Amino acid sequence: MDLWKYENELYDKGVKFIGGVDEVGRGPLIGNVVAACCVLPKDFKLEGLTDSKKLSEKKRDEFYKYIIDNCIAYGIGEVSPEEIDEINIYEASRKAMMIAIFEVSKKIKLEHVLTDAMPLKDLNIPHTPIIKGDAKSISIAAASVIAKVTRDREMYELDKKYPLYEYGKHKGYPTKKHIEAIRKYGLIEGYRKTYKPVKDILDLEKNKS
Repeated sequence: MDLWKYENELYDKGVKFIGGVDEVGRGPLIGNVVAACCVLPKDFKLEGLTDSKKLSEKKRDEFYKYIIDNCIAYGIGEVSPEEIDEINIYEASRKAMMIAIFEVSKKIKLEHVLTDAMPLKDLNIPHTPIIKGDAKSISIAAASVIAKVTRDREMYELDKKYPLYEYGKHKGYPTKKHIEAIRKYGLIEGYRKTYKPVKDILDLEKNKS
């Protein structure tokens, strides 16, 4: 797989600054959805870089530092659980991506944006949504690592405050142990109330009272 295919096609057309955009955290029951936009230099090399979900945590952390140190610019966008409940996770993911792009646009003039499948209808920069883009574009793969490590670190911080829920292990995803912990210890602030397992628990609590 040539991870530079989409970037090289744009470079050939005279485009210099390409932002790869990806988001992490659609599935978890708690916490923000996090997006990153990353612009890489033409000569960027990082052996083994691919979709962050396919990398070990150790490798992601190593890659994160290398990408941050060697990229031209990057930006992060986050949307809260409250807003996810209000506008839905799809729109929240889109909004997080737009925020990340805006953050990069403060630093450099983006000329094209590559996104992981998401069309960005309000974006006034030419952009290309790529299905499974995090495994097909080097810029999107880099953004996926930044977004994933950023969100995981937020879950580790939450884990320090609420160790009984084991956020450091499941990262907020609806595992059996996670749902058991919610039922046992209750819901803390930051849960997505429109997500079914959480909604079911809230409905149960309402019926009890």
